[in-house]
Amino acid sequence: MKIIEVVADKGYIESLNTLAAQHGVDYWQSPAGKDMRQEFRILVEDDVCQSLLDSLQNLLETSGSARILVLPVEASLPRREENDHGHPSEKKKTDPSATREELYNEVEKSARLNGVHLLLVFLSTIVAAIGLLEDNVAVIIGAMVIAPLLGPNIALALAAALGDVKLMWESLATNVAGMGLALVLSVPIGMLWPNYLNSSELLARTDVGIDSITLALASGAAGALSLTTGVSSVLVGVMVAVALLPPTATLGIMLGAGKFDLAAGAGLLLAANVVCVNLSAKLVFLARGIKPRNWFEKEKARQSMAIYIMLWAIALAVLLLVIFARR
Repeated sequence: MKIIEVVADKGYIESLNTLAAQHGVDYWQSPAGKDMRQEFRILVEDDVCQSLLDSLQNLLETSGSARILVLPVEASLPRREENDHGHPSEKKKTDPSATREELYNEVEKSARLNGVHLLLVFLSTIVAAIGLLEDNVAVIIGAMVIAPLLGPNIALALAAALGDVKLMWESLATNVAGMGLALVLSVPIGMLWPNYLNSSELLARTDVGIDSITLALASGAAGALSLTTGVSSVLVGVMVAVALLPPTATLGIMLGAGKFDLAAGAGLLLAANVVCVNLSAKLVFLARGIKPRNWFEKEKARQSMAIYIMLWAIALAVLLLVIFARR
């Protein structure tokens, strides 16, 4: 349940009342201020929030002064599940769902390439490298949770779903910069400590099989699903399950130590994780109906979706062929 707060010119109030009534939601309004704008608040269930937001944006898109805010609601009393006699209503319960706008706001932040992102990658690479070389699982898990490498991949999948070229390039640049920095940092570590390469945690990330592909697909889908349903706490588990930083660090360490065959295995694992996360996340966004608002944007998104899925599916097929050839 959410509150949609609209601040708009007084002339829109009648249309806002009509929209709220059409969607069957509770609403109230405040008197007009000195600037002749009014606040209009709507209490809305998750299942109609997206359609109402789309209608509001269509209504107010020509207004230069209108604002739409979406606020979370912790509780609403009396409970809407009960009728006047205290019995549960017959209204069908729906799955929790984040709106397109909430999802974009959450994901876009993780796609930004800035100093904080690079610093987190720098620190987590050091932590991961120490954990890998010392065979310390707890330290490696800490690096997995710190590393902000999963977010840009989810953002890339969302950008394709919405046909948002700007977000697509931004998330791609953040992806490349983050993984590139981790790789550059880990190569000299492998050169300086070549005698620590017998760590079981390090060697485990030089091998990739069907189980790795399955894990990455399932984890990527879980990450995207957790975002679309608003249960973002699941992402911590996803970060651990399909971490991108340890394989990147392993690749750099093996390259620095001159173990090119093992480096190839780590590179395959990293590529498999990236491909599977992007492919499964895009399929989840497609299944959840995440798409742009207007017709023109939907056409662009449909084209980018087809190209996106085809490219990642081809990449996954190539990876599978290489994996089977290595075995």
